[in-house]
Amino acid sequence: MPPESTKIDKIVSLCKRRGYIFPSSEIYGGLSSSWDYGPLGVELKRNVREAWWHSTVTARQDVVGLDAAILMHPKVWEASGHISGFQDPLVDCKKCKRRFKADGPEVKDRKDCPECGGDLTDARMFNLMFSTEMGVIEGETSTVYLRPETAQGIFVNYVTVQKTARLKLPFGIAQIGKAFRNEITPGNFIFRTREFEQMELEYFVKPSDADRHFEPWVQERYNWYLKLGISPDRLRLRPHGESELAHYASACTDIEYEFPFGWSELEGIANRGDYDLLKHQESSGKDLTYFDDQEKRRYLPHVIEPSAGVDRSVLTFLADAYDEEEGDEIRVVLRLHPALAPIKVAIFPLVKKDGMPERAREIETVLRPAMAVFYDAGGAIGRRYRRQDEAGTPFCVTVDGQTTDDDTVTLRDRDSMKQERIHTKELLPVIQERISAWKRPGE
Repeated sequence: MPPESTKIDKIVSLCKRRGYIFPSSEIYGGLSSSWDYGPLGVELKRNVREAWWHSTVTARQDVVGLDAAILMHPKVWEASGHISGFQDPLVDCKKCKRRFKADGPEVKDRKDCPECGGDLTDARMFNLMFSTEMGVIEGETSTVYLRPETAQGIFVNYVTVQKTARLKLPFGIAQIGKAFRNEITPGNFIFRTREFEQMELEYFVKPSDADRHFEPWVQERYNWYLKLGISPDRLRLRPHGESELAHYASACTDIEYEFPFGWSELEGIANRGDYDLLKHQESSGKDLTYFDDQEKRRYLPHVIEPSAGVDRSVLTFLADAYDEEEGDEIRVVLRLHPALAPIKVAIFPLVKKDGMPERAREIETVLRPAMAVFYDAGGAIGRRYRRQDEAGTPFCVTVDGQTTDDDTVTLRDRDSMKQERIHTKELLPVIQERISAWKRPGE
């Protein structure tokens, strides 16, 4: 394995080389902290979303989905406290003109700027929300905001969703969507960006039951990462102390991962109480209480909120999967869980003759409806294997001269590099079984 100090650079390089992630608007010099997902990256990201959605919504009977608009009424953000309180202290370097968070690691506990040694300005508060104008006639526009989180879209719609879906407490509303924060110091590749995607669940419970629902959700979310192959040695739970809790939360636990740049938050699970519903009820004048049929009374539910970033999760899976094996030459391999891998199986004709390409294409036709398949006939077979190792493809199928004799092919495993002969009729069920039974190497 490479040193942790260089590992993130190697991951960034691989992501560009293999079409996972690359700088946005690169032909114009790029845009700070903006990234585009290429053919493999968009598939990995989609697989992460679908794994979360299946676990959080599809596989449960008490959670439904929502897709709220990005642009919402400005009063939503007034009521939630984002307009007045969603701010960070900002300082400028008088010499290099760069901006920093006053309480960030770059300037915390020191008076000089680490980049150039210049003096810093006094701190001033900076609102993290992006604003824009809605309307088509100049002078008749109104200020609206790009949402800084997806949660508020759930809170303002919770009564409508509850009634139309005929939900009884406890129940959850889940959403995956884009959010935007004008971060002062984004960085560490896709870990912190100004445009990002969230996977959030608001789980509504009876107030007296909130504490007992909190820890199960912490464990549920922690186990989700383990099931998808994240190393338990690099994953931990960190409960918040009283001094760092948000003013609306009675409890919060972060799931942290040891990234190449250190331990950082991967996901947060918070007990938000009834703060958001209460604020929206007061601001809108609408009754947002829930009628309890058993107790014959109305009350505002309390909320347990697991909140994860799609992009941050993608980085976690990439960082945890990245490996280098020493040998005659270094083998770079992404040991992604097959359920997340952008390509499940690559199909190679050994040579471009003797009917091998045609037979390989026939096998591709059989497998493609069931899984993501990649066909590659270019270059030496060893080089083709190495390209797929870097792409994270768990299985490779090679069609050779023996295939025309007995209709068997070589099935190669990414992690062990073992090869075995498989009859083409058994290929699909064998690959599907191995995808579902996959375990981290060494387990």
